[in-house]
Amino acid sequence: MREAIGKIISLGLGVAIVSKEQIEKTVEELVKKGEINKAESSGLVDDLIKKGEESKNRLEAMVKERVNAILGESRLATKEDIARIEQRLDALERKGTSED
Repeated sequence: MREAIGKIISLGLGVAIVSKEQIEKTVEELVKKGEINKAESSGLVDDLIKKGEESKNRLEAMVKERVNAILGESRLATKEDIARIEQRLDALERKGTSED
């Protein structure tokens, strides 16, 4: 039962967006209904929060990877590109003022 509940809540990244208080409230309702016992409830809350964090981290990594891929395909300048250009410009400016 515990695994089934975890899977249901995890679907659609539900755990990633559900607050700890909401998870605790839902688990407490399951205890009241007798679907899980009080001893299991604490572990279930911890497991669901952990799964939520893991889901959130995976989602963030996937989004970051995809955004980087899109930016790479569109050939937009990265922060590193701009920093490199600024350094070259600074060097050229220093060289130009030293020749004056």
